[in-house]
Amino acid sequence: MREKSFDEIIEEIRSIKTRAEVLLEEVPAPQKLAPFSLALTADVLEDAATGRFVLLHDPEGQDGWSGNFRCVTFVRAAIDTDMATDPLLTDLGWTWLMESLEKSGCTFVAPSGTVTRVSSASFGTLENRDEDSELEVRASWTPVDGENIADHVRAWIELLELTSGLAPIPEGVTQLTPKR
Repeated sequence: MREKSFDEIIEEIRSIKTRAEVLLEEVPAPQKLAPFSLALTADVLEDAATGRFVLLHDPEGQDGWSGNFRCVTFVRAAIDTDMATDPLLTDLGWTWLMESLEKSGCTFVAPSGTVTRVSSASFGTLENRDEDSELEVRASWTPVDGENIADHVRAWIELLELTSGLAPIPEGVTQLTPKR
């Protein structure tokens, strides 16, 4: 079986359909990190969450990648201020990522990342603002091969949905898409 070209991988990623609450867009990709790259942004409606996914490909591989592809992701979601005080929140953020990758059938090596919780209070002329809290998941990993890269993107979208608090759509249920 022949290996997929980067253009075929990109076309497969471009064909991904998201649920109605998620707006997925292709944006300019970084040019100097690898010979081939693709970048996506996603926003969950009501400003619940935002994210970025970058796919890097170097046929020769790069030091630290352990392969010739690298997925680099970022997800930031607004969270309840009480949730931000939970000492297990950062572990939960990482678990959501790993479980999303596993559920999507992704095989990968060399995962790395950080999970950060941020809590903000305003003072002075900003004192009338409500306190706010956010969860950030920054991660990268190396897909074992280029055959199922779209599944890695789907896993990232699932992470975005989880962090934003969207309820999962039950198996066998089709979401109706409103006209835009």
